[in-house]
Amino acid sequence: MSDSSMAGSQPSPGGQGESSEGFWASLKEALHGTERDLTGLPVRRAIFLLAVPMVLEMVMESIFAVVDVFFVGRLGADAVATVGLTESLLTIVYAGAAGLSIGATALVARRVGEKDPERAARTAVQAIGLGVLVAVPLGLGGLLLARPLMSLMGASPWVLEHGIGYTQVMLGGVGSVVLLFLINAIFRGAGDAAIAMRVLWLANAINIVLAPLLIFGVGPFPELGVMGAAVATTTCRGCGVVYQLYLLTRGRGRLRIRREHVRLEPGTMLAMLRLSGAGTLQSLVSTTSWVVLSRIVATFGSTAVAGYTIAMRIVLFALLPSWGLASAAATLVGQSLGARQPERGERAVWTAGHINAIFLGTVGVLFFLFATPLVGTFTDEPVVVDHAAHALRIISVSFLFYAYGMVLTQSFNGAGDTTTPTLINIFCAWVLEMPLAWLLSGPLGMGPSGVFLSLSVSFSVLTLISGVLFRRGGWKLRQV
Repeated sequence: MSDSSMAGSQPSPGGQGESSEGFWASLKEALHGTERDLTGLPVRRAIFLLAVPMVLEMVMESIFAVVDVFFVGRLGADAVATVGLTESLLTIVYAGAAGLSIGATALVARRVGEKDPERAARTAVQAIGLGVLVAVPLGLGGLLLARPLMSLMGASPWVLEHGIGYTQVMLGGVGSVVLLFLINAIFRGAGDAAIAMRVLWLANAINIVLAPLLIFGVGPFPELGVMGAAVATTTCRGCGVVYQLYLLTRGRGRLRIRREHVRLEPGTMLAMLRLSGAGTLQSLVSTTSWVVLSRIVATFGSTAVAGYTIAMRIVLFALLPSWGLASAAATLVGQSLGARQPERGERAVWTAGHINAIFLGTVGVLFFLFATPLVGTFTDEPVVVDHAAHALRIISVSFLFYAYGMVLTQSFNGAGDTTTPTLINIFCAWVLEMPLAWLLSGPLGMGPSGVFLSLSVSFSVLTLISGVLFRRGGWKLRQV
């Protein structure tokens, strides 16, 4: 279908019309990558074309950690502990990378919406330059301080002697993490979500093949043990970055970086840094709240911690499609503001919210009804199953609310208003959630259930506050 015929099939101003093309054709286009102007498509279709590859990209990102644990688990508990403790240190890097990504997505989406590919390309260069400036000192610091940091985390003597190589490689190679996050955010902001998805497909394919070869020393490969997992993961991420740079300079996406674009623009970098600083704080707020809640749960014993851990792994995996929808809405908000179509951006947010509510509401009902058999697939210890099932039921009650909250908070970021969601997250996580978890679980005698309930309350309040502020419309006036 040509662009002109597509324009003829656009819905009325309500934006809820359906494309005449079938589902499978739309799915194929989403996976292949669309070259159409997303600001001229029906809202539902634009969301679908962005959300499908974004969901798959996030699933691919989660597979990195799963692959490492799967193979390293054959080496024993100490090796798994090495991975777990190192991942705890890397959460700070992930938070920084996610924050930089928010700023990159917002600025690139705005320039693409303004139909200014030259400025969008220059903005992408500034984002990459900023990523390099952040990654180099982080990598050097991580490499030099790996041992004292792991000792501070309470690592066992085995980990400090035999597993430290894993930590050194992972922390020393954080540049690949930062750039992989950041350049994929550039692709998403431009509307090339399918390219970001394919980058992670490639990286994961390399990791799945290379990890067991280096861990166990298959064929001509050296047997590196747990360090082999780090070498494989860092290598595959590095390959992903090389592929990204190739696509940016030689690919057929919406952005094409040429030699004349490669120069530093301090003003653009500072603007991105301002957006990214608040975005990084958003990620850190969430990270610290999970750590504090885990510490509160730990006061009720290892079975409570195990149950909480299993429940949260299930919840976070279930939320992956929702994050894809939220990211799609954020991109459309940024592009719509750039195209001077703020009402279209608003329609996109509420449409994505409604779709997400249907999805997460259904998941919540299933979790509530089938919590026990679901968590039973992870453990056969009755007490752990009881804690996990109880947590899953309490948290899933808020899914219907949180479906809107996720989309709304990400949409502020897409508009370039990173301050509003940061303040909302600080209030809901630090002022409300953590004190409430302590109060309910301890002084009010609810035990671990109080922690689980605080999560549901926090999710619901976040949605209500976000909805009120979004309807006020201040985000429509944001200039970036």
